[in-house]
Amino acid sequence: MAESVEGDLVSTTVCFSANALGYTTGGGHLWVYLNWALGLRALGCQVIWLEAFDPDLPMHEVRAYGAALKSQLEPYGLAEYVTLCTFAGEPLLRDGGKEYLDLEAAAEADLLLNLKYFAAPELVERFRRSALVDIDPGLLQIWIKNGVIDLARHDLYFTSGETVGQPGSRIPDVGLQWQYTPPCVALDWWPARPAAVHAPFTTVSHWYMDEWEDDAGDLYSNDKRTGFLPFLDLPQRTTQSLELLLRLSGDHIEQAALEKQGWRVREACEVAPTPWDYQRYVQDSRGEFSCVKPSCVRLQNSWISDRTLCYLASGKPAVIEHTGPSRFLPDAAGLFRFRDMGEAVRCLEMVAADYERQCRLARALAEEYFDAQKVVGSVLERALT
Repeated sequence: MAESVEGDLVSTTVCFSANALGYTTGGGHLWVYLNWALGLRALGCQVIWLEAFDPDLPMHEVRAYGAALKSQLEPYGLAEYVTLCTFAGEPLLRDGGKEYLDLEAAAEADLLLNLKYFAAPELVERFRRSALVDIDPGLLQIWIKNGVIDLARHDLYFTSGETVGQPGSRIPDVGLQWQYTPPCVALDWWPARPAAVHAPFTTVSHWYMDEWEDDAGDLYSNDKRTGFLPFLDLPQRTTQSLELLLRLSGDHIEQAALEKQGWRVREACEVAPTPWDYQRYVQDSRGEFSCVKPSCVRLQNSWISDRTLCYLASGKPAVIEHTGPSRFLPDAAGLFRFRDMGEAVRCLEMVAADYERQCRLARALAEEYFDAQKVVGSVLERALT
């Protein structure tokens, strides 16, 4: 094992546990994990992509999902290093096979970097060193507190929420020591690109997922649709064109209601089913406009989306809902954070009036704080020493 990330990491192997198996029409979802994996590889690490599945899932479905995943990883040079196992760490095939990397060999990695919360202790314990990365700050801690998730013990715990584990936070630490890490974007794979002609401000999201959360006995809806409700008439208040790329699952009534308010609406699984389609869509956009799920505002987790980082890296200014005080996130420089309708309108118009400079500021922000090599390097330095 390399002594530190400052040295030669070619001999360091990281088993990267993702949660993309079975979701073959969400190109943006795969980028959550791709950015981390590509950052690891850029540092010189050997990367093994681990996916765990429900043992009750029929084997023909597992194989189909695995083949689809590998086809989407192929352009990024990661398809030959995929391992599949059950949540409890049982290998896909006990009699071997060459489709996937052997789990026993994968478990010899220097580190398990786990972005999937449902891995059983039996799986995590196979690895000599393990680190969890929390990409749902606030929610994960509440799920643990409420018994929704029984989290396996890891050696280190990282979170993408600045306020997790901090004094005065509404988020319980659940008895764990959380270390902050920003999310990341693989800058070499996300170069700045000019927007398409007459491009709108866009975002990409599931619209509703029947997602409910318990906030100290207060049950509330926590989907994107609920987050957008206070801002539905925004297109009528701004001169900027706004488009939503959503998974609506054929709900034409909802789409018509949004379009009546002035939104342009397109179906995500048709426009951006692959990571390269998603990237093209983001890079053709003028910028991002998005609200967050209600939990981010309630819990003030000071979080920023991995999707927003893809916009910023592409040189696209982002106008997003405020999620709490931050030590480094700006409110009006490449990234604009709004709290209400009036601020949302002002932010959009400020970006439009100073567009070229805001594009440069967006890219500079991504380079300074969210560069995958810097972020992943810091995580490895803490996890491997």
